[in-house]
Amino acid sequence: MNLLTLKSLSPKMVEELIDGSLEIKRNPENYEFALESKCLAMIFQKTSTRTRLSFEAAMTQIGGHAAFMDWRTTNLVLADLKDETKSIAGYVDGIMARLLKNSVLEDMAEASSVPVINGCDEKYHPCQIIADLVTVKEKLGKLKGLKLTYIGVHNNICNSLIEGCTKTGMKIVTVTPLVNEASIDEELVEKAKTTGLYEHSLDVKAAVEDSDVVYTDTWVDMEFFLDPKFKKEKEKRVKTMLPFQINKTLLQGSDALIMHDMPIHRGYEISNDVIDDHNSVIYLQSENRLHSAKAILVKLMG
Repeated sequence: MNLLTLKSLSPKMVEELIDGSLEIKRNPENYEFALESKCLAMIFQKTSTRTRLSFEAAMTQIGGHAAFMDWRTTNLVLADLKDETKSIAGYVDGIMARLLKNSVLEDMAEASSVPVINGCDEKYHPCQIIADLVTVKEKLGKLKGLKLTYIGVHNNICNSLIEGCTKTGMKIVTVTPLVNEASIDEELVEKAKTTGLYEHSLDVKAAVEDSDVVYTDTWVDMEFFLDPKFKKEKEKRVKTMLPFQINKTLLQGSDALIMHDMPIHRGYEISNDVIDDHNSVIYLQSENRLHSAKAILVKLMG
């Protein structure tokens, strides 16, 4: 079994991963040797803080080992992808890959004889959304019947949130004036519409009013934020998106949880005072990447 996107998981399996994460968080001593002597290869094309640390720490804390591999310093950049993947799979019990292209991840999964986990690509970020849903359930006690409003660019996070929310009975409203062309998944959106739990709006104030959760993400992907070649596109996005910033004015009268998957560009998608607001669960959300990583690893490699 692989975890490339939440699309391939049943609602029951998504719930099991969420509840498993909370169980492991509450009773870590019961899982100290869950993956004893097992090894995870962690392959990175993209920069990372939370994904690398959460999976590396998770493997250590449940008795296994994680081997970090920088794509640029391996023969993945020189040789046939499937040949290299088959070789890597012969050494380890699982592969977690954070790649630029979902198509490359799918090719790796096809060639691998061990489970492959998507640590983020341009279309999906399933591990992040499992941690997000863990956070909501931990704070509010349930998922079904709640409403989450996502405000930002329609990107990989937005795609996986749509999947995660609709599979767990949460309503999701997306306020997305811009779309990352590379992230488009029309089939995912069309399927979400049939659930009655998905809605798109540009009325950001109305969307927030009765929300239980307000969620945002960076307007510019990390690998492009400081890239001079992306300067004009960045300026265009900031100009378009500033009216949709999550700030005190927008949230006036709202008691919603405030979420951001990080890294944060302070003063862009979210204001400083909101990041530190008493309703902000951003750092708890980040912490829960560790516990959800454990649940995912135990499920796929246990």
